[in-house]
Amino acid sequence: MKERTAFFLPDGDDRFVATEHGRGPWSLGHLHAGPPSALLARAIERAAGDAALVTRLTVELLSPAPIGPLEVTTSTLRAGRAVQRLEATLTAAGRVLARASALATRIQAVDLPSVAPEPGDPPPPPESGSPFAFPVFHGRATGYQTSVDARLVLGGFGKNPTSVWIRTRIPLVPGEAPSPLQRVLIAADSGNGIAVVLDPARYTFVNADLTVYQRRALVGEWVCLESVTTPEATGIGLTRSRLWDREGPLGWALQSLVVAVRAENSEP
Repeated sequence: MKERTAFFLPDGDDRFVATEHGRGPWSLGHLHAGPPSALLARAIERAAGDAALVTRLTVELLSPAPIGPLEVTTSTLRAGRAVQRLEATLTAAGRVLARASALATRIQAVDLPSVAPEPGDPPPPPESGSPFAFPVFHGRATGYQTSVDARLVLGGFGKNPTSVWIRTRIPLVPGEAPSPLQRVLIAADSGNGIAVVLDPARYTFVNADLTVYQRRALVGEWVCLESVTTPEATGIGLTRSRLWDREGPLGWALQSLVVAVRAENSEP
């Protein structure tokens, strides 16, 4: 029997079985969007090759991904000399669940003058933080929240910004160390579950997409999200997360939110 301590178990070429380790906060039968986004990123970076950095990845979340069999397909939209445009699609039983588009930029040596660093203080290191319990999960036994190590270093429930370091406890697929990009994607979809400014017992604030920009690759295992969530009375919201590692800022993540009053007796 295959080891189940991974988000996905391979089931042939481009086919996988999602495990309960990726279970999300909104439904017992569906995944948190972080692991599926990372699975799409895995396919895209394999197509891009080692000489390029995925500098932008946008995931359109078309339908919740179930715990169970999934398939990933990849295509190259354009292969330029400096920039590749790539796409990956996640399906279940022929139904499209998510589609990722990406820019992969060629890495090359450039002699640059000194440039002032981005403004803003770096977050305290993860070892100085306290264990973070995602407010949207309500203590479920097994799922995304138990599959990552999360440390709160700034803010907390109801506060903007809130900063949390995240590293995965398990691989994306068995026998593979997660790549820097995969580690970023596993964490980056958690911004709206970190900067929680609405009571999740009364409201839902599900993201319809995720866009990650990075100017360099992650160093180490830890990703810090410095997240801010802004909901509007129109039922629309936005979460932006500045991405850090121990070396400094490396990029941004954006999520467009659908904000709604939770129906009575709906799943917390």
